[in-house]
Amino acid sequence: MTGMIDANTKDNECGLLPYPIILAANKGDPEAMNYVILHYGSYIASLSMRKLYDERGNTYWGIDVDTHDRLRSKLMQGILAFKI
Repeated sequence: MTGMIDANTKDNECGLLPYPIILAANKGDPEAMNYVILHYGSYIASLSMRKLYDERGNTYWGIDVDTHDRLRSKLMQGILAFKI
């Protein structure tokens, strides 16, 4: 699978996932699924940003781990449920 990932992503100017990777992830290939998760990792992180509070009550921006995990799980479910 590694060769396919390298060959299909080097010249991808649009930032879109190549169809063979989506197909492999849909069929349960763990390496392809990991590649899809890594591809959307920064987007999931940006959607998971929340105003959080530390033990002293100070506010800061950080990733809400529960939201991050739920979005990652939904992405995986969506890939596996994708009808080809």
